Amino acid sequence: MTIAQTLAGLVRRFLGVELPVRLRAWDGSEAGPADTPVVVIHSRQALRRLLWDPNELGLARAYVSGDIDVEGDLRDGFARFWGLARREGLGKVKLSLADRLHALNQAIKLGVLGPRPAPPPEEARLSGTEHTKSRDRAAIAHHYDLSNEFYQALLDPNMAYSCGYWTSDAADYTVEDAQRDKLDLICRKLDLRPGMRLLDVGCGWGSLILHAAANYGVHATGVTLAAQQREFIQARIAERGLGDRVEVRLQDYRDIPDDGFDAIGTIEMGEHVGLGNYPAYAAQLFRLLKPEGRLLLQQMSRVATAPKASGGGAFIERYVAPDMHMRPVGETIALLEQAGLEVRDVHALREHYVWTVDAWAQTLEKRADELTALVGEGQLRVWRLYFAGGALAFQENRMGVDQILAVRPGPAGTSGMPRTREVVA
Repeated sequence: MTIAQTLAGLVRRFLGVELPVRLRAWDGSEAGPADTPVVVIHSRQALRRLLWDPNELGLARAYVSGDIDVEGDLRDGFARFWGLARREGLGKVKLSLADRLHALNQAIKLGVLGPRPAPPPEEARLSGTEHTKSRDRAAIAHHYDLSNEFYQALLDPNMAYSCGYWTSDAADYTVEDAQRDKLDLICRKLDLRPGMRLLDVGCGWGSLILHAAANYGVHATGVTLAAQQREFIQARIAERGLGDRVEVRLQDYRDIPDDGFDAIGTIEMGEHVGLGNYPAYAAQLFRLLKPEGRLLLQQMSRVATAPKASGGGAFIERYVAPDMHMRPVGETIALLEQAGLEVRDVHALREHYVWTVDAWAQTLEKRADELTALVGEGQLRVWRLYFAGGALAFQENRMGVDQILAVRPGPAGTSGMPRTREVVA
């Protein structure tokens, strides 16, 4: 029996199903259905990783390290495994003693027993208590200080690294258009006008503050924990002659001393705050706003049936966004209301994230050689896996993203909101 046939037999015995994809082992043997993505197991170390971590983390380590490859559509492969897990309830599979002994015997025959392989160097290694200021700086630096050149090659010219707003399905409508339309949507919801003070908490590479200052005449302040982001924004401020209207700080949201802002935008920042710190984050947003000031919070969410302490999963938490936490949108709304804010509108953009990630993934493949030269093959694998899994999570409604518009009511309960609102599709 070939190695691939042996592995297929183990899946059949323990799970009672056939392989959902084709499998090619290191001896060249194959098993599983044709016309599907092909999972290529390059070495015994791939199986050794899975023996030590028989879960998402083991698979991620095997893929990022290059011990496993996928030929064909990576997202299709994910979809097949997710479908299998849902249909068969794989998380509830219990192996008998005879099954465990059989698996051990096969592992010995395949030569995959051995010490736990070291994690790939791309894996985050943070220390200290979660969501202290020092650990938050390290978590942000792990992802956002990767390389400004890398993000410039991957993102649109606005350097907007968040869900776009796709107002057209025309062939010539691009991710740059969708990000511009997203920035305009935010500015309109905040009702920005010349002379207003805008704060962007977690401002990324400055797409919102630069756009709002140039097109809406506001005085914009952005805060970030990523040193490379701040350097990038400062250069763009100088290039565009916006030094009198735009300021960027290397600052923790907990340390912002100002108050009385007319409007606040915080775009996909709340996911990084953490479970325990979110009430303090919401209270700080409330304090920073003047009465009748508006908040536009764009944030990813998990469906209500997901585990309560849910981040992005083992792969996301180790390789992309350490210490991330997402909750159902209803829980976020409750936390904002508990801080004293009044939620006026919730706008779901889930499908828009699929289109955004698809555009980023296409750029990643078109510029793979250039991006690999900047950050290495391991990081390219991290991003390829990140985009495939992320797009599928939004597509299958396991994750969402919403724009939440809120106000800080005045002392007498006034909102400052107009009698009627623009209808947003």
